[in-house]
Amino acid sequence: MHPFFKSFHYALKGIRHGILNERNLRFHAFAIVVVSIAGVFTGLTATEWCIIFILFGGMTALELINTAIERTVDLITNEIHPLAEQAKDVAAGAVLIFAFFSAIIAMIIFIPKWL
Repeated sequence: MHPFFKSFHYALKGIRHGILNERNLRFHAFAIVVVSIAGVFTGLTATEWCIIFILFGGMTALELINTAIERTVDLITNEIHPLAEQAKDVAAGAVLIFAFFSAIIAMIIFIPKWL
C-alpha cells in the first residue's frame, strides 16, 4: 500500500480505537448525532451547518488529541508525577473549554429558531 494511503489507514484506525475505547469520545459521537437530527428538524442554513460541522470536527479532534496525550503520559511513566498530572489536566481542560464554547455557539444558533 502506498504510504499516502497508509496514513489514512492509520488515522481511521486511531479514530476507531478512540470511539471504541473512550467514553468521552462516544459521548461526543452521540452528541453529534443528536445535534445533527436537531439541525435537520430546525432547518439550519448552510452557514449554520458549516459552523456546526467545524464544532463537530474541532471537538472530535481535540478529544482524540487529549487521548493521545493521556496515552503518551501513561507510556512514559506509571508513577504519579505532578508534571504528568498537569499534562493530562491541561489537555482535559482544553477539551472542556472547547465543549463549553461549542455549547454556547449551539445555543446562539438553535434557541432563536426554536422561540
